[in-house]
Amino acid sequence: MFEHFSLKETLTTTMVLFAVIDIVGSLPIVVGLKQKFGRIDSEKSALVAGSIMLAFLFIGNKILKFIGVDVYSFAIAGAFVIFIIALEMILGIEIHKNTEPKAASIVPIAFPLVAGAGTLTTLLSLRANYHDINIIAAILLNTLFVYLVLKSANWLERKLGPTTLQVLQKVFGIVLLAISIKLFTANFAQLFTTYIKF
Repeated sequence: MFEHFSLKETLTTTMVLFAVIDIVGSLPIVVGLKQKFGRIDSEKSALVAGSIMLAFLFIGNKILKFIGVDVYSFAIAGAFVIFIIALEMILGIEIHKNTEPKAASIVPIAFPLVAGAGTLTTLLSLRANYHDINIIAAILLNTLFVYLVLKSANWLERKLGPTTLQVLQKVFGIVLLAISIKLFTANFAQLFTTYIKF
């Protein structure tokens, strides 16, 4: 596994997950939850989110095989999900409606705020194009970053300010848009080639 380690792939997958998770863009939500419920267990939230992502990376394919869906089709579906998330970030619109959380614990911080449907779909989409070791490294780096952001949420919001947060959200939205198109074209080509052989 370690022979496939690539710093370039690790950085790419880290940035993709960072943009999809968008924990910096979620700072106002995190701060609001902290004010409403008193405290957020940063360690537990980050560990649970990281565990969910790692587990889904390895059992996600088995689930797909069980329901009869190939990884390329799922990756294309994931590309559409990433595309929609990117549009939300760039245009400031809400396509996916989130219900109001009942408590600031593992739910909704670890799931679905960090390891939500978009993140899990992205993981399998990435697995179709990158080596596991680099995706694992990206998950660990993002889990660490999520922990640091949760731990210093109030301080970060004061320092960055709402304008900076909005700019960061739009920048990562554009990055995600480009990545979604790349994922779609790469996996569509693979899917097309697979079916042509038959």
